[in-house]
Amino acid sequence: MKTLVASFFDPSSATFSHVVYSAHGSECAIIDPVLRYDAISGRTSTAGADEIIDFVRAHALNVEWLLETHAHADHLSAAAYLRRELGGRVAISAQICEVQRFFREVYDLERGFVCDGSQFDHLFAADESFSIGPLTAQALHVPGHTPADIAYRVGDDAVFVGDTLFMPDVGTARCDFPGGDAGMLYRSIRRLLDLPAETRLYLCHDYPATDRDVCSQTTVAQQRAQNIHVRDGITESAFVALRAQRDATLDLPRLMLPSIQVNIRAGSLPRPGRNGVRYLKIPLDLM
Repeated sequence: MKTLVASFFDPSSATFSHVVYSAHGSECAIIDPVLRYDAISGRTSTAGADEIIDFVRAHALNVEWLLETHAHADHLSAAAYLRRELGGRVAISAQICEVQRFFREVYDLERGFVCDGSQFDHLFAADESFSIGPLTAQALHVPGHTPADIAYRVGDDAVFVGDTLFMPDVGTARCDFPGGDAGMLYRSIRRLLDLPAETRLYLCHDYPATDRDVCSQTTVAQQRAQNIHVRDGITESAFVALRAQRDATLDLPRLMLPSIQVNIRAGSLPRPGRNGVRYLKIPLDLM
């Protein structure tokens, strides 16, 4: 059975979200949905997530899963909003607990915040199998960018790689976040590139360096032949050196501090204050 995919691009964060299904009226999963956030005004917007809702309803899909590939540092997750509107279970790697423990201290979160992943509906064990209606799926543990990265393999022909890989002319994800490890990322990527050459790899981001259009997918064959960081013939030691040199030049993502405190809560915004207003916490002179 062929895996059907509809991809949605959020230009403000260069993020792709994907709806994965098998037919009109089938069960589906939504991967990496975006809640738009304007850091200047402090306003959120569900406009991008509403496009996904319109698609799901137009195709009479039943949302079974809301899947996160990791706790994103470049956008707020719309998983909680979509769960309220469409149902489904929010899921992420069980390694999210490690990420929660680190950032609980960064944000000095409330005493009641627990680091056991219970904010999510399901925590995937490494390489756990599951299903999306009639489609078989597997949560492939691919750490390196963060400890909690998962790539979702659906059927025999599609993998949603999160932030492990970008288009071949862009390369790979950074590894300098807490718990990141370039050697681990290299081994995770090589695991993905050992899949059949025709396997479709669906991306979470695209950052074209030229005037080409943004692309939501590539293939194992294209990555092995052309990826500027991990094509065939590039060794782990060479990759680690390359990533260390490049990561040292990168600024923090523009929305990292607003995003992670929401995303480790499965996309739930902080509770309102006594005045009914929700607030994000921004640590000063720390990161």
